[in-house]
Amino acid sequence: MYFIKEIYYTIQGEGFYTGRPAIFIRFTGCNLWTGLEKDREDAICYWCDTNFIGTDGLNGGKYSAEEVKKIIKTLWPEDLAENPYVVCTGGEPLLQMDDKFIRMVHETGFEIGIETNGTILPPADIDWICVSPKANTDLLLIKGDELKIVFPQDGIKPKEHEGHDFDHFFLQPMDGPDLKSNTQKAKEFIALHPRWKLSIQTHKILGIP
Repeated sequence: MYFIKEIYYTIQGEGFYTGRPAIFIRFTGCNLWTGLEKDREDAICYWCDTNFIGTDGLNGGKYSAEEVKKIIKTLWPEDLAENPYVVCTGGEPLLQMDDKFIRMVHETGFEIGIETNGTILPPADIDWICVSPKANTDLLLIKGDELKIVFPQDGIKPKEHEGHDFDHFFLQPMDGPDLKSNTQKAKEFIALHPRWKLSIQTHKILGIP
């Protein structure tokens, strides 16, 4: 069984696939923070703004892979010609995702993408791997499609990650009260290091879930 906070149809708002229709599956739980405010100060990653506690979100629940399969088939628009796409996120999706889950989603005709902090190695056959490293962690997943660093973070220097085997490198300004300043810092870094591209959280700007 899989503990899932929410499942919903939307448009990818950040990174390489910005603008692509997708169903998001947000798994409950993370290995870098409990998600409880009382633990935020002592968390490894304390700045996360995502609610990944429990199963009370939209279409959330405790599901078998077969049940997840039925839900995503129902949510995907029948008249949408694009290849169906599922993004598995969290929290940390790799705490729960396994071969059976991936096989069942593929049987439905969906491509599978993940957004992970890179501290857990994934099962095989995931179609798109986006790693977002966090400071003060051991990055184990150093190969994938997209490396996306929330910037700036004390303890993370983007240049030190350029040797990893990814096709795309993004800096994403850290949200919050310093967003404007963080965006300017990201733009200045990219101007001097053209291997990196800017990722903006367009879903927040446009009010998309």
